[in-house]
Amino acid sequence: MIGRLQCLVLDCPDPAVLARFYAGLLGGEVDRPDPRWSLDEAWSTLHTPGGPVLCFQGVADHRPPRWPDPAHPQQAHLDIDVDDPAAAEAAVLALGGTLLRDAGGWRVYADPAGHPLCLLPVPR
Repeated sequence: MIGRLQCLVLDCPDPAVLARFYAGLLGGEVDRPDPRWSLDEAWSTLHTPGGPVLCFQGVADHRPPRWPDPAHPQQAHLDIDVDDPAAAEAAVLALGGTLLRDAGGWRVYADPAGHPLCLLPVPR
């Protein structure tokens, strides 16, 4: 095991609206304080009763997916908590991942099919 799933992030035009939608669908708490991220107009969260966290990331020029039209692909990525970022990076690269961006506190990779994922150091 390299890490633990932190949350699933969905791109959208209005994070608060989408968080409330999924809260109505799944239950849970919208924008509960959490040391893993900050909340603002561009980022909203839903802590579901079963444990998984959904996050909603505002994108100014959001183009909604038109499933299953590949010209308008689904817009989501995984955030994965890791205890040892260097070891996690080595493992992700060995599994066929590619480093896309070093964002300072976390790194963004692509899986072998090109889907983005972020490795985030566990807050201490």
